[in-house]
Amino acid sequence: MKRFIEIAVPVLCFLQVSHAEEFKPIKDFSLDERVVYTIPVSGSRVTTISFPGSISAIDAAQVTVDGKAPANFQIAHTKSSHFFSVRALGKKAVTNVNVRWNNKTFVLELVESDEPLYSAIFQVADEPRKPQRVAVTPNRLLALLDRAKAYPLLKEHHPEAVAQVEYINYAQKPRLMDYKSYEVQVEEAFRFDPEDTLVFRVLLRNKTEEPLRYSPDGFSLRVGERIYPQSISDASGTIPPRTEAPAYFAVTGTPNGGRNDISLKNEFIVVIDAVPVEQPKPEPPEPEPQPSPAEPPNPYEPMETQP
Repeated sequence: MKRFIEIAVPVLCFLQVSHAEEFKPIKDFSLDERVVYTIPVSGSRVTTISFPGSISAIDAAQVTVDGKAPANFQIAHTKSSHFFSVRALGKKAVTNVNVRWNNKTFVLELVESDEPLYSAIFQVADEPRKPQRVAVTPNRLLALLDRAKAYPLLKEHHPEAVAQVEYINYAQKPRLMDYKSYEVQVEEAFRFDPEDTLVFRVLLRNKTEEPLRYSPDGFSLRVGERIYPQSISDASGTIPPRTEAPAYFAVTGTPNGGRNDISLKNEFIVVIDAVPVEQPKPEPPEPEPQPSPAEPPNPYEPMETQP
Protein backbone atom coordinates (compact mmCIF):
# COMPACT_ATOMS: atom_id res chain seq x y z
CA MET A 1 0.00 0.00 0.00
CA LYS A 2 2.83 2.33 0.84
CA ARG A 3 4.41 1.52 -2.53
CA PHE A 4 1.15 2.41 -4.32
CA ILE A 5 0.97 5.77 -2.53
CA GLU A 6 4.59 6.51 -3.45
CA ILE A 7 3.75 5.92 -7.13
CA ALA A 8 0.32 7.60 -7.15
CA VAL A 9 1.45 10.87 -5.59
CA PRO A 10 4.05 11.71 -8.29
CA VAL A 11 1.54 10.74 -10.99
CA LEU A 12 -1.14 13.05 -9.55
CA CYS A 13 1.40 15.83 -9.25
CA PHE A 14 2.42 15.31 -12.88
CA LEU A 15 -1.21 15.42 -14.03
CA GLN A 16 -1.82 18.62 -12.07
CA VAL A 17 1.30 20.25 -13.51
CA SER A 18 0.40 19.13 -17.06
CA HIS A 19 -3.11 20.50 -16.69
CA ALA A 20 -1.73 23.76 -15.35
CA GLU A 21 0.62 24.02 -18.31
CA GLU A 22 -2.19 23.38 -20.80
CA PHE A 23 -4.63 25.86 -19.30
CA LYS A 24 -3.58 29.43 -19.97
CA PRO A 25 -6.09 31.98 -18.68
CA ILE A 26 -4.44 34.79 -20.65
CA LYS A 27 -4.38 34.49 -24.42
CA ASP A 28 -3.29 36.67 -27.34
CA PHE A 29 -5.22 36.79 -30.62
CA SER A 30 -4.25 38.26 -34.00
CA LEU A 31 -7.05 40.35 -35.43
CA ASP A 32 -8.66 39.01 -38.59
CA GLU A 33 -12.18 40.08 -39.58
CA ARG A 34 -12.70 36.76 -41.41
CA VAL A 35 -12.24 34.67 -38.23
CA VAL A 36 -14.76 33.85 -35.49
CA TYR A 37 -13.01 33.87 -32.11
CA THR A 38 -14.28 31.55 -29.36
CA ILE A 39 -13.93 33.12 -25.90
CA PRO A 40 -14.67 30.82 -22.92
CA VAL A 41 -16.17 32.70 -19.92
CA SER A 42 -17.79 31.68 -16.65
CA GLY A 43 -20.12 33.03 -14.01
CA SER A 44 -17.52 32.90 -11.24
CA ARG A 45 -14.79 34.77 -13.13
CA VAL A 46 -14.59 37.98 -15.14
CA THR A 47 -13.09 37.91 -18.62
CA THR A 48 -11.64 41.16 -19.94
CA ILE A 49 -11.35 41.53 -23.71
CA SER A 50 -8.90 44.17 -24.96
CA PHE A 51 -8.43 45.78 -28.39
CA PRO A 52 -5.53 47.88 -29.72
CA GLY A 53 -7.60 51.09 -29.63
CA SER A 54 -10.94 52.63 -28.76
CA ILE A 55 -13.91 50.40 -29.51
CA SER A 56 -16.51 52.32 -31.52
CA ALA A 57 -19.47 49.95 -31.02
CA ILE A 58 -20.50 46.60 -29.54
CA ASP A 59 -23.49 44.62 -30.82
CA ALA A 60 -24.63 41.47 -29.04
CA ALA A 61 -27.62 39.23 -28.35
CA GLN A 62 -28.72 37.81 -25.00
CA VAL A 63 -26.58 40.23 -22.99
CA THR A 64 -27.28 42.74 -20.26
CA VAL A 65 -25.28 45.64 -18.90
CA ASP A 66 -26.91 45.98 -15.47
CA GLY A 67 -27.61 42.34 -14.63
CA LYS A 68 -31.32 43.04 -14.10
CA ALA A 69 -32.70 42.09 -17.52
CA PRO A 70 -32.79 38.33 -18.26
CA ALA A 71 -29.80 37.41 -20.40
CA ASN A 72 -27.08 34.80 -20.81
CA PHE A 73 -24.14 37.17 -20.34
CA GLN A 74 -23.36 40.46 -18.66
CA ILE A 75 -21.11 43.03 -20.36
CA ALA A 76 -19.45 46.07 -18.83
CA HIS A 77 -18.04 48.66 -21.21
CA THR A 78 -17.17 52.34 -20.92
CA LYS A 79 -17.67 54.42 -24.04
CA SER A 80 -14.46 55.03 -26.03
CA SER A 81 -12.45 52.59 -23.95
CA HIS A 82 -10.38 49.91 -25.66
CA PHE A 83 -11.68 46.99 -23.53
CA PHE A 84 -14.84 45.47 -22.08
CA SER A 85 -15.51 42.77 -19.47
CA VAL A 86 -17.95 39.89 -19.62
CA ARG A 87 -19.22 37.02 -17.44
CA ALA A 88 -21.73 34.23 -17.95
CA LEU A 89 -25.13 34.28 -16.23
CA GLY A 90 -26.14 30.71 -17.02
CA LYS A 91 -24.79 27.25 -17.74
CA LYS A 92 -24.12 26.21 -21.33
CA ALA A 93 -24.81 29.74 -22.49
CA VAL A 94 -23.61 30.78 -25.96
CA THR A 95 -23.90 34.03 -27.88
CA ASN A 96 -21.97 36.18 -30.29
CA VAL A 97 -20.60 39.69 -29.81
CA ASN A 98 -19.69 41.87 -32.78
CA VAL A 99 -17.05 44.48 -32.02
CA ARG A 100 -16.48 47.48 -34.30
CA TRP A 101 -12.91 48.67 -34.30
CA ASN A 102 -10.85 50.55 -36.89
CA ASN A 103 -13.82 50.52 -39.31
CA LYS A 104 -13.95 46.73 -39.22
CA THR A 105 -16.20 44.18 -37.52
CA PHE A 106 -14.69 41.39 -35.44
CA VAL A 107 -16.89 38.48 -34.34
CA LEU A 108 -16.50 36.89 -30.91
CA GLU A 109 -18.41 33.83 -29.73
CA LEU A 110 -18.86 33.76 -25.99
CA VAL A 111 -19.16 30.26 -24.53
CA GLU A 112 -19.82 29.41 -20.88
CA SER A 113 -16.99 27.21 -19.63
CA ASP A 114 -15.47 25.86 -16.43
CA GLU A 115 -12.08 26.99 -17.72
CA PRO A 116 -12.60 30.62 -18.72
CA LEU A 117 -10.10 33.06 -20.06
CA TYR A 118 -9.29 35.81 -17.61
CA SER A 119 -7.93 38.07 -20.31
CA ALA A 120 -8.22 37.99 -24.12
CA ILE A 121 -5.84 40.41 -25.81
CA PHE A 122 -6.42 41.23 -29.47
CA GLN A 123 -3.48 42.60 -31.40
CA VAL A 124 -2.88 43.72 -34.96
CA ALA A 125 -1.17 40.96 -36.90
CA ASP A 126 2.24 41.82 -38.26
CA GLU A 127 1.85 42.28 -41.99
CA PRO A 128 4.45 40.30 -43.93
CA ARG A 129 6.96 42.63 -45.48
CA LYS A 130 6.99 42.45 -49.23
CA PRO A 131 10.45 41.73 -50.54
CA GLN A 132 12.14 44.54 -52.37
CA ARG A 133 12.77 43.85 -56.01
CA VAL A 134 16.40 43.21 -56.74
CA ALA A 135 18.13 45.27 -59.39
CA VAL A 136 17.13 43.83 -62.75
CA THR A 137 19.71 44.55 -65.44
CA PRO A 138 19.53 43.49 -69.10
CA ASN A 139 22.07 40.76 -68.38
CA ARG A 140 19.97 39.49 -65.50
CA LEU A 141 16.88 39.41 -67.72
CA LEU A 142 18.79 37.40 -70.32
CA ALA A 143 19.78 34.98 -67.57
CA LEU A 144 16.12 34.60 -66.54
CA LEU A 145 15.17 33.76 -70.13
CA ASP A 146 17.92 31.14 -70.22
CA ARG A 147 16.71 29.61 -66.94
CA ALA A 148 13.15 29.48 -68.25
CA LYS A 149 14.28 27.73 -71.45
CA ALA A 150 16.34 25.22 -69.47
CA TYR A 151 13.77 24.74 -66.72
CA PRO A 152 13.10 20.99 -67.31
CA LEU A 153 16.80 20.14 -67.23
CA LEU A 154 17.48 22.36 -64.23
CA LYS A 155 14.51 20.91 -62.37
CA GLU A 156 15.84 17.40 -62.90
CA HIS A 157 19.56 17.87 -62.45
CA HIS A 158 19.96 21.14 -60.50
CA PRO A 159 16.72 21.69 -58.54
CA GLU A 160 18.40 24.26 -56.29
CA ALA A 161 18.75 26.57 -59.32
CA VAL A 162 14.95 26.79 -59.72
CA ALA A 163 13.91 26.41 -56.08
CA GLN A 164 12.36 29.90 -56.00
CA VAL A 165 10.77 29.66 -59.45
CA GLU A 166 7.00 29.26 -59.71
CA TYR A 167 5.92 27.35 -62.80
CA ILE A 168 2.74 26.47 -64.66
CA ASN A 169 2.22 24.46 -67.84
CA TYR A 170 -0.90 25.05 -69.92
CA ALA A 171 -0.80 21.75 -71.83
CA GLN A 172 -3.94 20.46 -70.07
CA LYS A 173 -5.82 23.76 -70.29
CA PRO A 174 -4.50 25.68 -73.30
CA ARG A 175 -4.63 29.46 -73.02
CA LEU A 176 -5.44 30.74 -76.52
CA MET A 177 -5.97 34.25 -77.91
CA ASP A 178 -7.47 34.50 -81.40
CA TYR A 179 -6.61 37.60 -83.44
CA LYS A 180 -8.36 36.42 -86.68
CA SER A 181 -5.35 36.13 -88.96
CA TYR A 182 -3.13 34.70 -86.19
CA GLU A 183 -3.34 33.11 -82.74
CA VAL A 184 -1.25 33.40 -79.59
CA GLN A 185 -1.09 30.33 -77.36
CA VAL A 186 0.51 30.52 -73.91
CA GLU A 187 2.41 27.29 -73.31
CA GLU A 188 4.36 27.96 -70.12
CA ALA A 189 4.65 30.67 -67.48
CA PHE A 190 7.40 31.24 -64.92
CA ARG A 191 7.58 33.63 -61.98
CA PHE A 192 10.95 34.73 -60.57
CA ASP A 193 9.91 36.41 -57.32
CA PRO A 194 13.19 38.10 -56.28
CA GLU A 195 13.26 39.86 -59.66
CA ASP A 196 9.45 40.30 -59.69
CA THR A 197 9.54 39.01 -63.26
CA LEU A 198 7.23 36.72 -65.21
CA VAL A 199 8.50 34.86 -68.28
CA PHE A 200 6.15 33.39 -70.87
CA ARG A 201 6.72 30.88 -73.65
CA VAL A 202 4.15 31.39 -76.39
CA LEU A 203 3.37 29.98 -79.81
CA LEU A 204 2.46 32.43 -82.58
CA ARG A 205 0.30 30.67 -85.17
CA ASN A 206 -0.18 32.18 -88.65
CA LYS A 207 -3.57 31.22 -90.14
CA THR A 208 -3.04 32.93 -93.50
CA GLU A 209 -1.28 32.10 -96.75
CA GLU A 210 1.16 34.98 -96.46
CA PRO A 211 3.91 35.75 -93.93
CA LEU A 212 3.17 38.01 -90.97
CA ARG A 213 5.56 40.35 -89.23
CA TYR A 214 5.50 41.81 -85.73
CA SER A 215 7.79 43.87 -83.56
CA PRO A 216 9.94 41.58 -81.37
CA ASP A 217 9.76 44.15 -78.57
CA GLY A 218 6.02 44.70 -78.99
CA PHE A 219 4.70 42.12 -76.49
CA SER A 220 2.52 43.22 -73.58
CA LEU A 221 0.54 41.40 -70.90
CA ARG A 222 -3.00 42.20 -69.82
CA VAL A 223 -4.06 41.18 -66.31
CA GLY A 224 -7.59 42.31 -65.59
CA GLU A 225 -7.71 45.98 -66.55
CA ARG A 226 -3.96 46.52 -66.28
CA ILE A 227 -1.44 46.25 -69.10
CA TYR A 228 2.24 45.53 -68.51
CA PRO A 229 4.77 46.10 -71.32
CA GLN A 230 7.51 43.58 -71.87
CA SER A 231 10.95 44.01 -70.33
CA ILE A 232 12.74 41.64 -72.73
CA SER A 233 11.91 39.12 -75.43
CA ASP A 234 13.44 36.45 -77.63
CA ALA A 235 11.41 36.44 -80.83
CA SER A 236 12.10 36.37 -84.56
CA GLY A 237 9.61 39.04 -85.61
CA THR A 238 8.06 36.97 -88.41
CA ILE A 239 5.55 34.12 -88.69
CA PRO A 240 5.71 32.10 -91.93
CA PRO A 241 2.43 31.18 -93.67
CA ARG A 242 0.44 28.38 -92.02
CA THR A 243 3.21 27.89 -89.46
CA GLU A 244 3.83 28.20 -85.71
CA ALA A 245 6.69 30.29 -84.36
CA PRO A 246 7.79 30.08 -80.69
CA ALA A 247 8.71 33.18 -78.72
CA TYR A 248 9.69 34.14 -75.17
CA PHE A 249 8.97 37.43 -73.45
CA ALA A 250 9.14 38.76 -69.89
CA VAL A 251 7.29 41.32 -67.77
CA THR A 252 9.09 42.96 -64.86
CA GLY A 253 7.54 45.11 -62.12
CA THR A 254 5.07 47.86 -62.97
CA PRO A 255 5.38 50.73 -65.46
CA ASN A 256 6.01 53.15 -62.58
CA GLY A 257 8.87 51.08 -61.14
CA GLY A 258 7.06 49.24 -58.33
CA ARG A 259 6.48 45.53 -57.76
CA ASN A 260 3.68 43.83 -59.66
CA ASP A 261 3.48 40.67 -57.47
CA ILE A 262 1.40 39.03 -60.21
CA SER A 263 0.31 35.49 -59.38
CA LEU A 264 0.42 32.75 -61.98
CA LYS A 265 -3.20 31.97 -61.08
CA ASN A 266 -4.38 34.97 -63.10
CA GLU A 267 -6.04 34.76 -66.50
CA PHE A 268 -3.37 36.21 -68.79
CA ILE A 269 -3.95 37.84 -72.16
CA VAL A 270 -0.91 38.27 -74.40
CA VAL A 271 -1.12 41.24 -76.75
CA ILE A 272 0.96 41.43 -79.93
CA ASP A 273 0.25 43.11 -83.26
CA ALA A 274 1.11 41.11 -86.39
CA VAL A 275 0.51 42.39 -89.93
CA PRO A 276 1.11 40.94 -93.41
CA VAL A 277 4.58 41.35 -94.82
CA GLU A 278 4.53 43.81 -97.71
CA GLN A 279 5.74 42.01 -100.78
CA PRO A 280 7.98 44.11 -103.07
CA LYS A 281 6.21 45.18 -106.24
CA PRO A 282 7.74 43.65 -109.38
CA GLU A 283 9.67 46.13 -111.47
CA PRO A 284 8.26 46.76 -114.96
CA PRO A 285 10.28 45.01 -117.74
CA GLU A 286 12.78 47.11 -119.59
CA PRO A 287 11.64 48.03 -123.14
CA GLU A 288 13.31 46.09 -125.93
CA PRO A 289 15.65 48.16 -128.15
CA GLN A 290 14.01 49.23 -131.42
CA PRO A 291 16.05 49.38 -134.72
CA SER A 292 16.83 52.92 -135.83
CA PRO A 293 15.14 54.03 -139.12
CA ALA A 294 17.29 54.32 -142.31
CA GLU A 295 18.66 57.78 -142.95
CA PRO A 296 17.37 59.52 -146.14
CA PRO A 297 20.03 60.34 -148.80
CA ASN A 298 21.69 63.73 -148.63
CA PRO A 299 20.82 65.68 -151.82
CA TYR A 300 23.98 67.74 -151.53
CA GLU A 301 26.36 64.89 -151.59
CA PRO A 302 28.00 64.48 -155.04
CA MET A 303 26.78 61.46 -156.83
CA GLU A 304 29.25 58.99 -158.09
CA THR A 305 29.45 58.82 -161.91
CA GLN A 306 30.15 55.72 -163.85
CA PRO A 307 32.95 55.90 -166.40
